[in-house]
Amino acid sequence: MRRRNSAHTRRFLARNIRRLRLERSWSQYDLADETRLRQALISSLELGTANPTLESLDKIAFALGVDVAVLFAAPPAKSR
Repeated sequence: MRRRNSAHTRRFLARNIRRLRLERSWSQYDLADETRLRQALISSLELGTANPTLESLDKIAFALGVDVAVLFAAPPAKSR
């Protein structure tokens, strides 16, 4: 099995958090309020520059109504 580097994982995490947040029409401040995390952390996560704790990821997943694993999911392969 090929290993992904951490940059790929952070990119998936960043895209998924942003996508799920926007699907709910939430601002970063809304998500921060729901999770009781700082907006700066939400921003850093969406930029792929932060390494969140498991506790932070759990709060984000709960607020977004998904399992933590969904935050790390690779985007579906594009069909031809």
